[in-house]
Amino acid sequence: MKFVIIGLSVTSSWGNGHATTYRALLKELKALGHDILFLEKDVPWYSPHRDMPAPDFCKVGLYKTNEELKTDYKKEVAEADVVIVGSYVQQGVEVGNWAIETANGVTAFYDIDTPVTLAKLERKDYEYLDPNIIPKYDLYLSFSGGPILKHLEDHYGSPMARALYCSVDPDLYYPEDQPKDFKLGYLGTYSDDRQPTVEELLNKPAANFFSEKFVVAGPQYPEDYAWSKNVERIDHLPPAEHRKFYNSQEFTLNVTRQDMIKAGYSPSVRLFEAAACGVPIISDYWDGIHSIFDQGTEILIARSSDEVEEYFRNTLESQRKEIGENARQKVLKSHTARARAKELINYVKEVHQPSEKV
Repeated sequence: MKFVIIGLSVTSSWGNGHATTYRALLKELKALGHDILFLEKDVPWYSPHRDMPAPDFCKVGLYKTNEELKTDYKKEVAEADVVIVGSYVQQGVEVGNWAIETANGVTAFYDIDTPVTLAKLERKDYEYLDPNIIPKYDLYLSFSGGPILKHLEDHYGSPMARALYCSVDPDLYYPEDQPKDFKLGYLGTYSDDRQPTVEELLNKPAANFFSEKFVVAGPQYPEDYAWSKNVERIDHLPPAEHRKFYNSQEFTLNVTRQDMIKAGYSPSVRLFEAAACGVPIISDYWDGIHSIFDQGTEILIARSSDEVEEYFRNTLESQRKEIGENARQKVLKSHTARARAKELINYVKEVHQPSEKV
């Protein structure tokens, strides 16, 4: 099939996670034999930071204005089998309406920011999506699953809302045989809403397991934060070092933003990356986490420092390795970029054949 995707950016990962998502998905769509044109607005904040200006898995078209987009790429949009408009595209409502009117194939909105988008709609902030356009798209692809999908259909009139979660590239994330330098580690930028959980599930246990080493990697933490003395801080960890970071831990911690907890069914890419490395994950709880990993056999859930410390004391080494491997196998089966590409193709088929299971 021919895909045209109008998205925030595939050429620059500077200051956005969209590029990583698009790159992984489009790479696998290409491997499955599909033809892809990615259109993005040529903006000054991305142009100096294009770390992938010419991807080998898709053609790229840059446009400076919506008028240029509509003039230069009308034919491609009209002839495409699938046209996808992503969240945070500038003037996304105007772009979306034009794409829907021009396209003869399936049209979809790809929401890489579903909890943020729904909060925007509730406060009538229609930066890139408004309620009137949702029913016009054949398909609403959401980074969040669960009850939100029914809400998008029942409340906003989407004819078909489906989850298309983030994913992981197993060529980049996998187990490595290296020393386990840390009892527990956490990778994430500082945020006010996550820090109380990081404190409860990592810093407090660290103070009680003083003979062990712990690590927190990520920028923007207050310099005067009272970390336990056995917590090592890494201010910046480039993506190329993430795999080594995960593989250096006996356990790794997953902490979820409040908007994702509120939405539920919103796994982060960090969750899949850690699992792909085979390191057992201790996670906070949110609705839908059991639909991703089975508690106790594929992931460990903790609501307090006491529960984290119980895992440290009572998890045998053989159990620890088994939990990590079980999660890795789940990811390899269901949460790779290849799996997402196949899900997307099935959703497109479902638009054409809504009464049939595909």
